Amino acid sequence: MTQLILRQVIFRRLTFALNLWSLLLPLLVLLLWQLAATQRWMPEQILPAPTTVFATAQELWHGDLLAQLGVSLRRLLSGLALGVLAGTLLGGLLGASRHAARAIEPLFYALAQIPTLGWIPLFMVLFGIDDGLKLAVIIKAVIVPVTLNTQQAVNSVPQVLNEVAQVLRLNRWQQLRRVVIPASLPGWFTGLHLALSQAWISLIVVELLASSQGIGYLMVWGRQLFQLDIVFVTIAVIGLCGLAMEWGLGQLHHRLVYWPQPAISQQKRDQQLPVTGFWLPLALLFLWQLASQYHWVNPQFFSSPLAVTERVIQGFQDGELLPAMTQSLGRALAGAAIGITLGLLTGLLLALHRQTGQIVTPTLNALRQIALFAWLPLLTAWVGNDEAGKVVFVTLAAFFPMFFSTLKAVQQRNPHLDEVAKVLRLNRIDYLRLLILPGATPGIFSGIRLSLLYAWLGNIGAEYFMASGVGIGNLMINAQQLLDMPTILSGMLLIGITGGLLDKLGRLAESQVTRWRQQGESS
Repeated sequence: MTQLILRQVIFRRLTFALNLWSLLLPLLVLLLWQLAATQRWMPEQILPAPTTVFATAQELWHGDLLAQLGVSLRRLLSGLALGVLAGTLLGGLLGASRHAARAIEPLFYALAQIPTLGWIPLFMVLFGIDDGLKLAVIIKAVIVPVTLNTQQAVNSVPQVLNEVAQVLRLNRWQQLRRVVIPASLPGWFTGLHLALSQAWISLIVVELLASSQGIGYLMVWGRQLFQLDIVFVTIAVIGLCGLAMEWGLGQLHHRLVYWPQPAISQQKRDQQLPVTGFWLPLALLFLWQLASQYHWVNPQFFSSPLAVTERVIQGFQDGELLPAMTQSLGRALAGAAIGITLGLLTGLLLALHRQTGQIVTPTLNALRQIALFAWLPLLTAWVGNDEAGKVVFVTLAAFFPMFFSTLKAVQQRNPHLDEVAKVLRLNRIDYLRLLILPGATPGIFSGIRLSLLYAWLGNIGAEYFMASGVGIGNLMINAQQLLDMPTILSGMLLIGITGGLLDKLGRLAESQVTRWRQQGESS
């Protein structure tokens, strides 16, 4: 008994010591930061001292910070409420009705392929730059993950529960309230987690681009005045708000979903939707063409599908769209290559060296909580608005998903592999090549696929914010200022197709490389 108590005390002290080790890197960074500012290694406008940032935080706390943050949070809650409501209803309909799914799925999935960033120039033309723009962007960011996860959750309700409901002769309302909603709640919360994160990021982006109020506006204002202490404060506030919202949603999840959850199968969608499922998109395209041709709507705001098609063909023929797409895709792939390489090497290093990982990983995890585009004003001040600044930002966008996917994949390896390596007396390289990488390959390729998508989206956002240079994002922002709707819609189409192709290529590479694993599982 005494030995057991002694072991528990030693374990607690060891855990406390390891937690203190996680504070080592932030303290060293703060010390180096203060030293660099004190010794004037960099101009104060470029790198204000931590004491200056702290003083600015106190000043803003008693000044305009809470008011601007309140504006952003009100926008977030309004868009989140409307998007969650619409996504829940639509996802429930698609999950409960096979006929509705066949009719609506092709149109919904086609529109969902265009990321939220791709819709911003169109929304700026339709809704202006006031609160209507922010609301539309947040709703678009929220409705897709909520709809998809709600549909999957409803489809994955165990058949045995439906049979129990029939035996108990529950009516439709009772079956919905007592069976479908409780069984779907965990999957719905997954969509809500994703929606909250995407809504917060999208709001920051649109406030950086076009706003006269909000935390994003305060950040841009500090960047324009070259007061980077304000930018540092707003970055910290954005990160803390993201952490607080995730924590609050997690607490709500644990309170509402308190029962054990059985493993559920993934949603099984038809590989080939029937031809009848495409009647709604075709009908809407035909109606859109008629409305534009007969001026039922203003063609300046809703260019016809034929006009958009002609603009795409003309853009490639006159040499405008092809260089823009080539430049954007090349920049995204270059940044993705750097970010994937750095993320892979860092993830392997911290996963295989446990003590180093305990020091560095908490800091990287905290930095990940900051909305990605919140770093843009700081990077433009440090690196500039030119090509180098965009590549650095794309690299940052690709790094985090690759790093955490690799870290998780290697950490979840079978602990017996270490014993096998000792018995076989493998050196570091053979241990990594023969034992670690084969088991971690699915997670690594999942990280590569996510990094490619994040790099593509990060590049589009960088082109919106860093207006100099050539790219499809620059072309769309310039078209928005000229109310050139065919060019905006053409850009949206190309962004969606490119993102879908990158995801498809990533999945294809993953399936090819991990084919041996899939064959082993099937056998």
